[in-house]
Amino acid sequence: PGSPGRLEQEEPDGAAWGCPAGHLPARRHGHFAPKCEITGKDALSALARASTKQCQQEIANVVCLHQAGNLMPRSVPRHCQLSGKVSPVIQWDESKTHQASVSKPVRIVYMLVVHGRAIRQLKRLIKAVYHQQHFFYIHVDKRSNYLHREALELAQHYPNIRVTPWRMVTIWGGASLLKMYLRSMKDLLEITDWPWDYFINLSATDYPTRTNEELVMFLSKYRDKNFLKSHGRDNARFIKKQGLDRLFHECDSHMWRLGERQIPEGIVVDGGSDWFALTRRFVEYVVYTEDQLVSQLRQFYTYTLLPAESFFHTILENSHACETLVDNNLRVTNWNRKLGCKCQYKHIVDWCGCSPNDFKPQDFLRLQQLSRPTFFARKFESTVNQEVLEILDSHLYGNYPPNTPGLKAYWENIYDRVDGLSGLSDLILTVYTSFSRLGLQKVTSSQMQKGEKLCRFEPHGSPTSVHLYFYDDRFQGYLVMQEVQNSGTGQVESLEMWMMPRGALKLAGHGGQTNRLQNLEVGTEWDPKERIFRNFGGLIGPFDEPVAMQRWSRGPNLTATVVWIDPTYVIATSYDITVEAEAEFTQYKPPLNRPLRPGVWTVRLLQFWEPLGENQFLVVPQTFNHKQPVGKDDSSWLHGGPPRNEYMEQSFQGLGGILNLPRSDEVEKEALRNAQLTGKALEDWTDSSISSFWSVADLCMSSPSSCSSLDICSKTSWSSLSPDPKSELGAIKPDGRLR
Repeated sequence: PGSPGRLEQEEPDGAAWGCPAGHLPARRHGHFAPKCEITGKDALSALARASTKQCQQEIANVVCLHQAGNLMPRSVPRHCQLSGKVSPVIQWDESKTHQASVSKPVRIVYMLVVHGRAIRQLKRLIKAVYHQQHFFYIHVDKRSNYLHREALELAQHYPNIRVTPWRMVTIWGGASLLKMYLRSMKDLLEITDWPWDYFINLSATDYPTRTNEELVMFLSKYRDKNFLKSHGRDNARFIKKQGLDRLFHECDSHMWRLGERQIPEGIVVDGGSDWFALTRRFVEYVVYTEDQLVSQLRQFYTYTLLPAESFFHTILENSHACETLVDNNLRVTNWNRKLGCKCQYKHIVDWCGCSPNDFKPQDFLRLQQLSRPTFFARKFESTVNQEVLEILDSHLYGNYPPNTPGLKAYWENIYDRVDGLSGLSDLILTVYTSFSRLGLQKVTSSQMQKGEKLCRFEPHGSPTSVHLYFYDDRFQGYLVMQEVQNSGTGQVESLEMWMMPRGALKLAGHGGQTNRLQNLEVGTEWDPKERIFRNFGGLIGPFDEPVAMQRWSRGPNLTATVVWIDPTYVIATSYDITVEAEAEFTQYKPPLNRPLRPGVWTVRLLQFWEPLGENQFLVVPQTFNHKQPVGKDDSSWLHGGPPRNEYMEQSFQGLGGILNLPRSDEVEKEALRNAQLTGKALEDWTDSSISSFWSVADLCMSSPSSCSSLDICSKTSWSSLSPDPKSELGAIKPDGRLR
């Protein structure tokens, strides 16, 4: 990911430091002691925003070393005898791919750099690229404990798959990513029973576009070449856009911009993509050499934004091995800079960054780069579109047998009991426990009708796991696993319930061409790159900041009015949006005062005060506050709506007549009563609210149960325990592969 420009920070507040704005004197201040007078705008801004004493001290130390001229190398030796960039153009020759196998095929180590919770997509990738002649080294981000546990379990079954015995927090654009690669490379050179020839890094959002045989044949033919993609523009512009002439430091999981710096003299700085295929010989040189070229560039790149996008390029281009560079990283990346460059990383990096888009089925032709030697593509996300993976997988390895289960389904774990409740917000804990109660009510009511005495259960603790469930690339709901105690037998069993969302969208069917509205949705975690809500279930609590999104067909320009109405018919806000002829999406997050009143909200979309559509969403009444059941003191402020009943400074109640809203006296009284609820009464209100937006679609037991009328989960098509062959690795086949 490149960076299209700098992200300006606000001026630091000098008063926060007890000194004139723009200066931090060399004395003990607060809890840390700068060793020099710090005057730079960027450095002062970083110090003002850093939240821990240790990070502030690190920033101050780096800035003082830099101000004294003792941090950055002034010049670095260049060993390359060639002038200019040398990069042979290597074409893909389809006709030679089926020739007899090479005499000494290369063996690859795949460095899998993963984070998040998408273990099934990671397994699917491993299944696609696996060969018993290759090696797989997995680094799981330190924050992704569930994925780490699953990766360790996976590695136990294959001698050529290992997980790093150490973990790091690798933030986007951070110096930690380069540290992680260098440490992994050292590990891999020291694993004596892994005789690998090539180092290829992949993430869980990558997928192969050609077969293992084609890749091995290609790399065996060019076994001395290093494949790195360059930026392809003039160097001065690249240095500016990439921020290489700025000093950065990583602490508190943030990359802080601390000021300007000079590029070392004597070398050519280059860079581009941080996905590459490197020879063992080059990796040995980078890891073991005491050459000043490498040691000084290591120092330079320790304080560099996006260092892995430039470090290996720059070393290779200035080393004795410069002629081994091929300007191709062997991948197709789905860049759409209009969508992907929205400064979406500014909360972790003091810079504007870009990120590639996910591939969709309509992009399949781009995946078949016939003339270029490309073997992998990125990015793919099964929560966004799994169909394209199915097309690609079938193209490479043929279709799965007819009636193979789970091909259109995708499950992703979002909660596991081993992680503990500390990672859950009060809202999410409220919803999961409510789902659990609703599921048990459904079992009890349906079995009572059948007269089954052995189908009465009591919940046993909190839910043990929760999965997102998708089918045919549509979100189908949450799957909640709950331990229950059978009231008849006393036995503890596991029940999984499928909670399916009910739709609340209404579109006005009039107006022909004038009504371009296709969808109207309210949610949180809007992703402007993929144009979806990452909060797939649209769960919203009193302290959330919801976004209203509209999707449009193309047509004449129009101006529409968006009105938000709370459960007591208070008009929280109203605003106009302009929809251009080509616009597909519009979205806006109104700055509402919180807490939002719990209950059913309505968002209406109007044109000339005629309805285009409306949708309802639920602000969930919370049964937990700081992980404890809500008490009397909490309930009234938590559920009583915003101070003075005002969501904004401006009042919009004058629109009530135009919108024909009913009188609100009774609903206001009910809202006041609800705001006092605690205990069982509060749970009942929460359950009743949630059940108007969610239904129990199905239930199953994880193992045979005394309640014989409930299916076994592994026999269903929807459960997180049902078969999923595309993501199950299984035994190694006679050809050395898994797929």
